[in-house]
Amino acid sequence: MRAVVQRVSEARVEVAGQTVGAIGQGVLVLLGVGRGDTPEDAAYLARKIAGLRIFADEEGKMNLSLAQVGGEVLVVSQFTLYGDLRRGHRPSFTQAAAPEEGRRLYEHFCDLLSQQGLHVETGVFQAHMAVHLVNDGPVTLWLDSSERYLPRRLSG
Repeated sequence: MRAVVQRVSEARVEVAGQTVGAIGQGVLVLLGVGRGDTPEDAAYLARKIAGLRIFADEEGKMNLSLAQVGGEVLVVSQFTLYGDLRRGHRPSFTQAAAPEEGRRLYEHFCDLLSQQGLHVETGVFQAHMAVHLVNDGPVTLWLDSSERYLPRRLSG
């Protein structure tokens, strides 16, 4: 799974001109589900995002998490995070999960964030959406569940 996480002062998502999800201070998560992703990938990203210390403390340092600032989460499905542009100019999406699997893991990811006590809003899976946000900072981070294991250092 891949996620682009943006710290926002506010964000909303519209479908056909209607707001379907909106938050104040928190994070906008653009979430892509890849072929072969598992519930463990969703759990890893949910834990990681919930624990990100990207909000300013009293000294102005990025040191506080979503829960510590009462932040909210807006999750928008984004299969194009798996767009492959290595050949030509038109992206290939063969590495993205099939829609049924993508929806299942997207919903599971949202549930996991809610279970951590966070207020979660969502877009509409497979809909054409307009995402509006005020990126605070700007702070934008990229997470990929396949990169969660750091290589061990060789001693010597």
